[in-house]
Amino acid sequence: MMCYRCGNEFGGLVGKPRFLKQLETYLKRELQTLDPQQPKFQERKLQAYREVFDCFIDDFKTYKPLLAAIKNEYEITLAYLREQIRELEPLHARLALVSEQCEKRILSLQEEERAEIRALKQEHQHLRKVVENTRGIQSALQAQVCCLQKDLASQYLMYRDERDARKLLISNLTSMSYGPDEEPDKGQDEVELEDPVKEKLALKVCREDLTKAQLELNRLHAEYGDVVPRRDLEILDRIHKDSLLKMETLQKDFDQMKGEYDTLLEVHKQVTSQRDSLQGELDGFREAYSPRPDWEQCADMLRGSKHWAVLFQGQSSQQRLAILLAELGGKTSELFTGLGTFDDVPIYLRYEGQFKNLRLKKADVVRIIKEVWKEKVIDNEKRDERSDLSEFLHKHLESQHGEKAGEWAYSLIEGIRQYQKDDFVSQFNDILTGKVDESVYHSETHLLSNLLKVLIHSDSTESGMLCIKDFRDALKTAFPLKKEQDIDELVTTAQAELNSNGGSLPYQRLYAEDADGKHRDFLSLVKRQAVTERDMYISQLRTELDGQVEVTEADLRVAFKNTGLEPNYGFPDSSGGARAAHNKS
Repeated sequence: MMCYRCGNEFGGLVGKPRFLKQLETYLKRELQTLDPQQPKFQERKLQAYREVFDCFIDDFKTYKPLLAAIKNEYEITLAYLREQIRELEPLHARLALVSEQCEKRILSLQEEERAEIRALKQEHQHLRKVVENTRGIQSALQAQVCCLQKDLASQYLMYRDERDARKLLISNLTSMSYGPDEEPDKGQDEVELEDPVKEKLALKVCREDLTKAQLELNRLHAEYGDVVPRRDLEILDRIHKDSLLKMETLQKDFDQMKGEYDTLLEVHKQVTSQRDSLQGELDGFREAYSPRPDWEQCADMLRGSKHWAVLFQGQSSQQRLAILLAELGGKTSELFTGLGTFDDVPIYLRYEGQFKNLRLKKADVVRIIKEVWKEKVIDNEKRDERSDLSEFLHKHLESQHGEKAGEWAYSLIEGIRQYQKDDFVSQFNDILTGKVDESVYHSETHLLSNLLKVLIHSDSTESGMLCIKDFRDALKTAFPLKKEQDIDELVTTAQAELNSNGGSLPYQRLYAEDADGKHRDFLSLVKRQAVTERDMYISQLRTELDGQVEVTEADLRVAFKNTGLEPNYGFPDSSGGARAAHNKS
């Protein structure tokens, strides 16, 4: 903006201030040196403006604190937005990659399915041609049989007539060979007189037999005219069975491929919906975001910015608040003092000296415990015996961390102490300290894995979905001793967890874990019911034994029988570790 100078003898306009001209000249020169084609052009351009603005702030001493605060707030906001964009870009690329892979998989399955259908159609047409050819051959053979039968009958009639004529001719010649003066012997005359009569009777009998045989032949022909030879029947039957077997195999393969195709299609739909929802959330974050708390103000309370950055890295706002309250409520030491190598010290804590507190997060503690359980199960299967958990934990830490095994051991025990409210962590601590037998954990694991097997077996379509009725039947199969109200509670909890209103349940999602590695409401309820049933069974068993400390085998048999458990048959699986709890009690 220009203004006019008053009282100047020359008159005219007042030019720009010298400092402003210097800033504009510097800014123009810096912008001209930048190439828009170079990477990070916008950041370099912003840096030029930032330097000019810093000079501008330094020149105004009075407004410098306010302007510096405004600039600092803008810098923090820009850094936060860059971090959000940097975190969401890999997720967007991953979603695009997964979507492309699913589409390629679906197209390949469709091509394979079309090829198999074409092959099946060709096989079907080939078999139909074989059957038609076989039927034509059979008809031709049947016509030949009929012609031969007719020829045989005509030849037989001609032979019979010829034989009768020959016999009559012989009889006439015999009678004519004797003259009127010749008198044959009386016995011979009687024989010659009887011969024609006998022949006629025999001929009559033969004709009657022939008539009966012809009738029987006609009857057999009428009844068994459509019957094929056994050899042809066996060949056709074998071909038919082979065709049915091939058809069943192809049908099973087709059903399996169709199930996999439906599953992939459902996964593709879920991934697409998740991608759309995440894209919508990303757009919402970009358009309007709520201001986040300035957690850097807590750095002084948490022993400096470095320690604050380590504690708060990757944590949500709720988790950061919990860490801050824990730090303010009771601060733990930065160093641990080893308990020594005495025999009364647990083997995994037998170290001397000072050890750094690694301040393990809850997720790290849960992850280490799961790794220990997984490797211990494998070790038990190899050795065919169960090793002590404390000794195995010591070996695991030594093999994983070597010289720093002491730091991890003491930090893990401190993490277990801090997160005692978590059931999984508390159970591991009880087993480690000997309060609970290790079989309790294995029984719970077996209980959940057996339930998953029953659910998968009930899923006849292999689609990962079960209706409410099939889901209830599967629960009754897995837990035959549960009450109806417990089954209803499990079904209701599963529906609430999966947000299902009477439709099909994607049962495999019930085994998903949260960010801290904990089971959700359904599996937690299954374990709670198992613990309740175990406690009830132990209480009944103690009641039957009248609180006796030492009992005989006969008393145990009677107590088992009265509580519904026969000897030599084990404890009921639905009690969720009743055997281990009973042995421990």
